[in-house]
Amino acid sequence: MPHPPLPPSAGALRDAVHAALDGGPAVVPLPRTTTAAVPAGTALVVRTSGSTGTPREVALPAAALRASATATHARLGGPGRWVLTLPPTHVAGLQVVVRSVLAGTPLTAAHPDARFTPDGFADLLEPALDAAGDEPVYASLVPTQVHRLLAAAHDGAPRGLTALARCAAVLLGGAASPPPLLERAGAAGVRVVTTYGMSETAGGCVYDGAPLRDVRVRVRPDLSGPPPDRSGVVGVVELGGPTLAAGYLGDDAATAAAFRTDADGSRWFRTSDLGRLAPDGTLEVLGRADDVVVTGGVNVAPAPVEALVGELLDGEACVVGVPDDEWGQALVAVVARPTASSVLNCSSNSGIEEQFSTHVAGGGGDLVPVDDAALAAVRSAATTRLGAPSAPRRVYRTAALPLRGPGKVDRSGVVALVREHEAHA
Repeated sequence: MPHPPLPPSAGALRDAVHAALDGGPAVVPLPRTTTAAVPAGTALVVRTSGSTGTPREVALPAAALRASATATHARLGGPGRWVLTLPPTHVAGLQVVVRSVLAGTPLTAAHPDARFTPDGFADLLEPALDAAGDEPVYASLVPTQVHRLLAAAHDGAPRGLTALARCAAVLLGGAASPPPLLERAGAAGVRVVTTYGMSETAGGCVYDGAPLRDVRVRVRPDLSGPPPDRSGVVGVVELGGPTLAAGYLGDDAATAAAFRTDADGSRWFRTSDLGRLAPDGTLEVLGRADDVVVTGGVNVAPAPVEALVGELLDGEACVVGVPDDEWGQALVAVVARPTASSVLNCSSNSGIEEQFSTHVAGGGGDLVPVDDAALAAVRSAATTRLGAPSAPRRVYRTAALPLRGPGKVDRSGVVALVREHEAHA
């Protein structure tokens, strides 16, 4: 049976999600890509970002969404009002709507055609904060948005950042959050809660490294063996618990590969990410398993290098492997420092798949190599802290990194950008 299109207003969307959670038709925010039937009990059908290949349709049961939202409120300190600045075509935006429904509070949402700007964000958030009284107000953002609020405040336009600091908590996910960004936000009084999760887990299910209530986390270096019984071992992250999706619509093979059931009946989703558990059980995500760069025969996980480069050069870094005759892959870093004048389109209507993409101009004119002193400093720090293989061979600055999905860096786009630049250098 065909599903109705995404409602044109926030109020209508909230009503549709409310009905779906209560057993009504599933909300399907983007046109279907398969003709597979939607399983009974499904409340949302969302697409994956496609960062590991072809986007898939994920069926999220109402029970999984309820478990996620209830656990989120428990972690944050109780239900409250939610402000929607993310597109409700991806799981992060839709979960804001779900939490609003289950909290029984009004939903504040950007105009369908609005672009994210610091002053526009303040215009949206300030009335919600004033109307809430003693009720907590929560927002969910991606790192790029926080970058721009901080940049605006630095440039003398602090309204957006000031309003953000009045929120009871700000969920920050969709991409890795550079430590300098978190430090600056904290210094500004913003209570940031970093989230880790994906469409297949009903969005974020690990907050500040700790799993939400009833969520289970483990790492497995090898599928043929049991999970390690000690901390510090690097492996592929697996997530379990009540927030898991039913599977991928129309792709039984992919569902069977990603969702596995142990002998004890527990069900797990095998992510594409590498991670390790600390002695206290918190999770450190090291990046996607297929993002690992093999340079000179050594495996290098980009995430720690990106954190270091972003810290040293005060920006958002992406580290990739570029084909190289000597090293197989040369480690290259590209760093962007978003400015307040940049805009992030948060429209909730047509064209949403393109609205979070930064289209990179050809000709290689978007990259500027850092000077020799900066490159030497980066390489020295990386060698000291992470080991010589983790020292980038080249480092570039750019105005903005290409994105895929809300806040997710398009690594293949970064590789293409570097190769294009170096072919014309």
